[in-house]
Amino acid sequence: MSNLKKLQKYIDTQEEWDGRQVNASNHKDLNEVIATSRRSFLKGGLGLAVSGAFASTALASCVNKDAKTPAKHHPHKASPSPTQSSHLGFQAIPVEHGEFFDSVSVPPGYTAKAFYPWGTPINATTPAWVSDGNNSAVEQAMQAGQCHDGMHFFAFDETTQNQRGLLVMNHEFVIQATLHPNGATNNADGNRPIEEVNKEKAAHGISIIEIQKNSLNHWEIVLSSPYNRRITADTEMQLTGIAAANAFMKTAADETGKQVFGTLNNCSYGITPWGTYLACEENWQGYFVNRDTADYNTRISHKRYGIAAKNSRYAWETVDARFNATPDHTQAHHGYVNEPHKFGWVVEIDPFDPTSTPKKRTSMGRLIRECATLSLGPDNRMAFYFGDDSRGEYIYKFVPSQAYNATHAAANKDILDDGILYVARFNDDGTGQWLALAVGQNGLTADNGFKTQADIVLNARGAADILGATPMDRPEWVAVHPVTREGYITLTNNHNRGIHDNQPINTANPRPKNQHGQILRWREADNDPSATIFHWDVFLLAGDTENTRYPDGRTIPNNYIGDIKGDIFSSPDGLWFDHHGRLWIQTDYNDNLSHNANMGTNQMLAADPVSKQVKRFLTGPRGCEITGVTSTADGTTLFVNIQHPGISWPAEDGITRPRSATVIITKDDGGVIGS
Repeated sequence: MSNLKKLQKYIDTQEEWDGRQVNASNHKDLNEVIATSRRSFLKGGLGLAVSGAFASTALASCVNKDAKTPAKHHPHKASPSPTQSSHLGFQAIPVEHGEFFDSVSVPPGYTAKAFYPWGTPINATTPAWVSDGNNSAVEQAMQAGQCHDGMHFFAFDETTQNQRGLLVMNHEFVIQATLHPNGATNNADGNRPIEEVNKEKAAHGISIIEIQKNSLNHWEIVLSSPYNRRITADTEMQLTGIAAANAFMKTAADETGKQVFGTLNNCSYGITPWGTYLACEENWQGYFVNRDTADYNTRISHKRYGIAAKNSRYAWETVDARFNATPDHTQAHHGYVNEPHKFGWVVEIDPFDPTSTPKKRTSMGRLIRECATLSLGPDNRMAFYFGDDSRGEYIYKFVPSQAYNATHAAANKDILDDGILYVARFNDDGTGQWLALAVGQNGLTADNGFKTQADIVLNARGAADILGATPMDRPEWVAVHPVTREGYITLTNNHNRGIHDNQPINTANPRPKNQHGQILRWREADNDPSATIFHWDVFLLAGDTENTRYPDGRTIPNNYIGDIKGDIFSSPDGLWFDHHGRLWIQTDYNDNLSHNANMGTNQMLAADPVSKQVKRFLTGPRGCEITGVTSTADGTTLFVNIQHPGISWPAEDGITRPRSATVIITKDDGGVIGS
């Protein structure tokens, strides 16, 4: 077996944790319908009528500006005031089918350069990455982590906002096959070597690095910066909000229920208007194991979230007791049975204060969370949108009780500790409701296991089951339009759709055995982020084009056909609006599977939210995922992450261990990316 196939097999094994279905509820949600065919949905009145309504409102606010006009931006403001444009001025690139393609392609007139690959030191004293995997755990804790994911560029001030800032990014998980000299090993006693486990924990988490343009106009890390730091799976953090200090948060090592070490599986992210970064904990459940079958089957906070019942993802519990969530009745608080309750939260980090302690904001709910995307209204009321990334799970939002205070920074310090958590129901007529997950309402009572609001946020999934939320096709990233405030969400794929009784075909999830996914969008009533009513439509169905075949001549099944106006893709995942209103779509599919034969390697595309035109902008190396994107305020530098490349990128020599890395993309004429 080739090294590429071995690595791809390992990555596939690790990604089996992603999107696992654990929702066994069979409630009759309001959009359960008789099998709706793809064509009847596309050609019927609902899809066209709702799409028309969205297009008219977007067009009314559209301005066609790509000028480099930096907007007001302070260290504690999240992003510049946007201008909207749907102009896709670049030349689309073709699908990349090369079996051993080991590079990154962008359109003519653009340049892409690898930056900050795994193992890059964040200061001048840490040793450089060594290609044989022999860097120590201590060294890894001060180097770039593995599996780069969501990220954001924070500028310091208006005058330098396009030349200097903090790049903050997630490191989702680790590739043991490349992290260690010979992959993961076990001692003679069957336990993992503690040095390997410590290195794996150090390669998780978040990087915060100061970057700037040098005299040659090239981006570089400021190695002497006091802002540079790594946050890992061992970093001390604080639990805050409604669930903190509850009995279900206490462990043998934490009598207070307020302390936790580390953050895990950080995929997408969010930002706040006051300039903090929100790291989201996604597939953390596989890091823990509860081998007490009787306890597991009755402990909803484990079973409903898919905590491992036999083998954990990395077997860290063999050397770090806190990952063994099997109850131990000889210890206080039954050992570490409550440790999984400390994960699944939004982690708020102040990148401008390197001495600050990250805070897990429990009032926002415990999920297998993909993102925490902000929508800010003109009156400074906010909503944060979340996708719960598993097959058949739900879409949520959190509305803080307090509005953002633009003039008094201290007033925003703990805004995220108080508010209302909602879950979405999508009706078949193009309307929807945000259902409040509030104690004492809609069946969320002691009789159903919810005595307090803390019980609800701990088991938000179970609460959403009772309310009759709509199970979705793996909800992933949310993007909010910078002008219209329309919300867009990627539903990556779901091969269980139409197969499992609790996942019927409906208008929001219209295809059985959905291998290619879709993008939905919604508009809140009165464009108010705190509204409880919304209208929605299917922005696009990903997949192959009608009247085409696979390369080997096979017929493409009808349920694999999409409705994309332009370049095809599968499994939309990352989603982001630039300041000019272009919607950037990033993909995450297995490029070796037969139903993806026409898709080539993973890719990034840009879409016009008005016309729905889609153009392919980037293709990545074989075996990778494209994920994470941000830019400078003027749009002339784009940062994109390439996760788990499969051959040797960025070295591109066919020999060196592949490394996740950021790609810095610029336009050769210095213009705005995408224009």
